[in-house]
Amino acid sequence: MKILYATSEAVPFCKTGGLADVAGSLPSALAAEGAEVAVVVPLYRRVRERFGDQLTFLCYDYVNLAWRHVYCGLFSLERDGVTWYFLDNEQYFDRPDLYGYMDDGERFGFFSRAIVRMLDHMKFWPDVINCNDWQTALVPIYLKDDGVREDRFRSIRTTLTVHNIEYQGRYNPYVLGDLFGLDAGWVEDGTLLMDGDLNLLKGAILCADAVNAVSPTYANELKMAYFAHRMESVMRQCEYKLYGVLNGIDMDRYDPARDPGIARNFTAEDMSGKDEDKAYLQCLMGLREEAHVPVVAIVSRLVSHKGLDLICEVLHDMMKLPMQLVVLGKGDKKYEEFFHWAAQQYPGRMAVRLDYNEELSMAIYAGADLFLMPSKSEPCGLSQMIAMRYGTVPIVRETGGLKDTVHPYEAWRDAGNGFTFANYASNDMLHVIREAVYLYKDYPDAFGRLRKRGMECDFSWARSAGEYLRIYANVTGQVWPAPEAAPAVEAAPVEEAPAAAEETPAAEEARPFEQAAPESDPEPVKKPAPARRGRKKAAPSAGKAETEKPAPAVEEKPAAAKAEAVPAAEPKKRGPKPGTKKKPKAAGTKAAGETKKKGTAAKEK
Repeated sequence: MKILYATSEAVPFCKTGGLADVAGSLPSALAAEGAEVAVVVPLYRRVRERFGDQLTFLCYDYVNLAWRHVYCGLFSLERDGVTWYFLDNEQYFDRPDLYGYMDDGERFGFFSRAIVRMLDHMKFWPDVINCNDWQTALVPIYLKDDGVREDRFRSIRTTLTVHNIEYQGRYNPYVLGDLFGLDAGWVEDGTLLMDGDLNLLKGAILCADAVNAVSPTYANELKMAYFAHRMESVMRQCEYKLYGVLNGIDMDRYDPARDPGIARNFTAEDMSGKDEDKAYLQCLMGLREEAHVPVVAIVSRLVSHKGLDLICEVLHDMMKLPMQLVVLGKGDKKYEEFFHWAAQQYPGRMAVRLDYNEELSMAIYAGADLFLMPSKSEPCGLSQMIAMRYGTVPIVRETGGLKDTVHPYEAWRDAGNGFTFANYASNDMLHVIREAVYLYKDYPDAFGRLRKRGMECDFSWARSAGEYLRIYANVTGQVWPAPEAAPAVEAAPVEEAPAAAEETPAAEEARPFEQAAPESDPEPVKKPAPARRGRKKAAPSAGKAETEKPAPAVEEKPAAAKAEAVPAAEPKKRGPKPGTKKKPKAAGTKAAGETKKKGTAAKEK
């Protein structure tokens, strides 16, 4: 299966949020499962500066976007079994930041148009293109539009992954032709029209062959008005093709035992390094170095849906607890000003950095004791998974992926991996923070077991990659795992009679992949009767039959006594019995090449 993953950011090349972590890890996990995977990303300035010497220039072409005839260069890089493509246009992408410009619609309209038109220059023609959020939402629409004129585009299937439905790509509908080069019919029939606006995400949801949310709970929440940002009717309309697959994290990259970016490495069995990381964090952030006071951390964009209103309401009550608070992030000005003011009220106990720094964030994950995520909505969330990986116990609201990954602590049976609250209420959040703080201080052994359970959770992409491949198989009609995997089971020929019987179960397991000729299954079912009669006649023969029976008795019965396998070993030692020439007809569905190598034993397989 050939998969092209289209994204506006990806680790390690460029990152502003969780989309980059997903795009950086999922493709290599898909490749590890046997798929052929490529990723296409814009060639931003920061990518060129950091990785320019590793990129290979392939070619250039011109892309038509409405009235524009625009240059597009194609660069590539091989990494972890994945081919990375970078689309170059300095006018659109040679800028210090990834987003936040007045012409973002035109920039990512060009990116989506270039993905479709540059397919000829890539090393394979994809079976499926996986698009992500509004920045690549025009890809399914352009494929539908071009497919009317060029048949070759009709074979490509598309899936859309919704990481956050709040960001939809909304524009004035009158710019449809001038900005994106599409006919007005796309708006007039309602495909791209939503509440009077041109809505790119809505068009992609309707045009894609499958829509995937980044957690099962979020997939259900998208059908509710509270979470869907006025898109609930569209999501309910497309419920038949809506899936929910939980994101994962790179377990090798986020490994406290081997992470070179933290002060001291540690494991779930030896947590002594965690204490040193905590002391380093307190020193780094200007907090009092108090080993027995829990450090509560927030690493987040400072925006409303992250639940920061709840923290603003009860911050003073929180700081009455024996705890320290660390905040890292940037966002809305009102939250930045509030946290800057609050840090001045609690010197030595509260520290704030109004920025995003990857190195500092890892120091916080490794050194903090508790991690606070009171989100109003959270499609998946990766921070709580990373925090648990580093032994930092999460405190979350039960929404989206937070509900799917964090299970509440239950003291009566010593279970769970974090603390949760259901209602979006500041008092409920304060209650569980108080529980977590006092569990840390008063019951360190119980807190240590809770911390260890979180560190041992499996959040690897291997768990989720198989679910993505099943979605791709559904929309393409391909069988996954691919039928090519079947011959590997049959590729160990052994000439001894018992081995011939051992190969029969393997051959039977391989049969579900042999769907190219459906009529081949009834024949082996109809022909066992003559084979069984032939065996009864041969039973009274001399000692050879008696010596052969013990081995088939052990090996053949577990294989449901298949008739083809029983006579497979007999003709080999008896010579040309009358029935031996008829047996290969019963196994006519097997490859002719095997009969020449294996003799009669292989013929019966």
